[in-house]
Amino acid sequence: MPFLITLEAARVNAGYTVREAAKLLGVHYQTLYSHEKDSSNVSFSFIEKVEAVYKIPKIHIFFGNKSEFIRIMHEEKIRVEV
Repeated sequence: MPFLITLEAARVNAGYTVREAAKLLGVHYQTLYSHEKDSSNVSFSFIEKVEAVYKIPKIHIFFGNKSEFIRIMHEEKIRVEV
């Protein structure tokens, strides 16, 4: 069954802190923290870096507003990993 997780959950599952992941992704840690809350406007190159660094297909990572993701998933009664 396909799954969908937040950008933050993908990082945590990969075993990285925000600072470690930011360094590997080539962004400031505050930028990554911001993207984890709302990644609706990230570049395609950033998405590809996330896929490579976190070793998870980008199709399984939700890129958008984390609060909206949680709200939708709860309405659908889908178990989410945030």
